[in-house]
Amino acid sequence: MIPVDIGVHSPRVVHFNEANNKEWLRNLLDLVEEFKDKAIIRIAATQQRVSRYYNKRVNPRPLREGDLVLLNAVIVDPTLIRGKLAPNWEGPYKVKRVL
Repeated sequence: MIPVDIGVHSPRVVHFNEANNKEWLRNLLDLVEEFKDKAIIRIAATQQRVSRYYNKRVNPRPLREGDLVLLNAVIVDPTLIRGKLAPNWEGPYKVKRVL
């Protein structure tokens, strides 16, 4: 296929002005901190929404002394030397003390 040259330019190309562009870029540099702050606020709001959604489905189970629990093997061995086929959980362990 032969590329076709388009005779109609976009508004961005038609209204481009080098002097206005440099001024616009300088103004944009002044607003960088404000954009960062807005992004941080948006990220925090999104994280709160996700945590609220997740926490709606979680059923808290308080542990008591004498309960049997399983321990995550990644926490026990963070170096992950155990291999791919090793079990994901270790235990059961008995709870001695609740903090």
